[in-house]
Amino acid sequence: MKSAQWGRPPGLRGSSRTRSSSSLLACLCALAVCFGQDPQYAIEKPRFPILIRSYAPPEVHGIFLMNSKRLHDLLRAGKLYLTVQDALALAIENNLNLEVERYGPLLAQSALERQKAGGPLRGVPSASAQVASVDSGLGVNGSIQAAGLSSGGSGTSGGSTGGATIQQIGVVTPNLDPVLQNSTTFAHLSQPQFNAVVSQTPALIQSVRTYNTFVQEGFLSGGYVRITDYEQFLNENAPSDALEPQRGPYMSIAIRHNLLQGFGVKLNDRFIRIAQINTVASREQFRSQLLDLTTTTLNLYWDLVNANDELKIRQSALETTQKFLDDTRKEIAAGSLPRVELPRAEAEAASRLHDVAVAQYDVTQREGMLKDAITRTMDPEIEAAGIVTLDRFEVPEADDLPPLRQLVSTAMEKRPDVAVAKFREQTQQISLAGTENPLLPNLTLQAQTYDRGASGAAQFEPDPYFVGGYGTALKQILRRDFPNEAGSLGLSIPLRNRQAQGDYGIDQLQYRQLQVTTQRDTNQIVVDVSNQLSALRQSRAKYAAAKQTRVLNEELLAAERKKFSYGISTFNDIVIDQRTLVTAQLAELSAAASYTRARVSLDQVLGESLEKNNISLDEALTGHLHRQ
Repeated sequence: MKSAQWGRPPGLRGSSRTRSSSSLLACLCALAVCFGQDPQYAIEKPRFPILIRSYAPPEVHGIFLMNSKRLHDLLRAGKLYLTVQDALALAIENNLNLEVERYGPLLAQSALERQKAGGPLRGVPSASAQVASVDSGLGVNGSIQAAGLSSGGSGTSGGSTGGATIQQIGVVTPNLDPVLQNSTTFAHLSQPQFNAVVSQTPALIQSVRTYNTFVQEGFLSGGYVRITDYEQFLNENAPSDALEPQRGPYMSIAIRHNLLQGFGVKLNDRFIRIAQINTVASREQFRSQLLDLTTTTLNLYWDLVNANDELKIRQSALETTQKFLDDTRKEIAAGSLPRVELPRAEAEAASRLHDVAVAQYDVTQREGMLKDAITRTMDPEIEAAGIVTLDRFEVPEADDLPPLRQLVSTAMEKRPDVAVAKFREQTQQISLAGTENPLLPNLTLQAQTYDRGASGAAQFEPDPYFVGGYGTALKQILRRDFPNEAGSLGLSIPLRNRQAQGDYGIDQLQYRQLQVTTQRDTNQIVVDVSNQLSALRQSRAKYAAAKQTRVLNEELLAAERKKFSYGISTFNDIVIDQRTLVTAQLAELSAAASYTRARVSLDQVLGESLEKNNISLDEALTGHLHRQ
């Protein structure tokens, strides 16, 4: 870049110039950063201590909307010079449709992380209604409940969660990430006592603090274990209480496990296996989009080459016609030709000029389409630049293609849509377990063991065993002075089970449909490969015929010009031969373009477009190709 020398205008203050220079330097630095950096496509884990790392958001880089540096490096004097490889590299780095697809593998990876956690919803229900909870045997209300005269709250059982319920349709994987929850409640309660025999006061006033903490861990086999630590602190005005204030803790271990419906690792890890397959399938889906973009860019590039070559042929025909027009005017002025020949020559020149104008418009239109495919943003410099294509059509002497069956085998091995179809069939087969298992009855095993304790400050002569603070109650729990065990089996049998039968039937039929569709697509691949192979052979034959025709017409025109120089041919004969030659040249150009498009299409149906053009999938995922 040329450096500019800035003079100091009269009357300009030094501080203003400093600010202007600083602003200019900042802009240049910003542009250097924009053009020098590569876009980042990753989810970076938070860099925090391990204790808080799981609660900090990961970093997802912002979108990148600047054109790649390669695009500006290829600009020379207002022209964009492109080879086929340059066009492909620019399309991979800048095409916004492919940019959208780059996030697919990242989304699949995030979905896999989510499925590894299990569960339909994050977390578990909490014990939220604890304001009026009653701890059995603690205080006036606890004594009434222990006597069987009232029902208690969440403090009566270690496995309770406050009555919260979550319903899900189908078999749901348990939450596999351990969850720690705590609910702490402070309450001041006033209760009228219509029967004061127990409380010995007409108004029972309580100060309650409740702490409920539990850790829950799910199993892939279809159950969970929960460890609970519960404590209630109670201070009330009842003269009948022997201990005041009172503490009533308990600790429990509860296990719940499905034995029929919802049982089995193979069932509960199906979404994890599907997500793992999807991470691989997402790369194949991106490869499919990359292959389509490669094909589209190649066709756009060769269409522009075709348009440029056609423009050159039209311009050459115009120059020839213009020369004949000038010669006709000279011959008329010399008296060698009648004046009636002039309008015919002028009409021919006007017709050729119209052809050039149409060809120029076609070139401009093709340039715009190619620019749209290889840019992120159309800045004024790129918009004004014309494209100079540096590659030409090349038709090899022979194609040397293997037999059809071998080409079909290559397509089945390399095409990304075939791989995606296989992955889709695998995931559908894995998902069938989710509708087959609900056909079974629901049999649930629950087991729980918990220990209670009670302590407080003595008001009169209580049992000295209960006198003390929280430590006294905790010792009772650890010694298992008041052990409790409970177990239960819950059985639920839908008598007609039509819902599960219908879901299973739908999934089975959809799976069969998918299998038939896969076979249909396989058959279509055979047809596509055969059609493209035939199209390539036909285009080669047409090119050979068009090339031979063009050579013959060149010889005819040369002979006609020689005859014209001897005065034994007319201007009309020259014009007819010239038109015929232009038509033959355009036919040869069209045949070469058709052959090139057929070759590109054959590579696409075989799934070989990327390797034939030296495109790496990993580089394409990063959005930057390391090539000159």
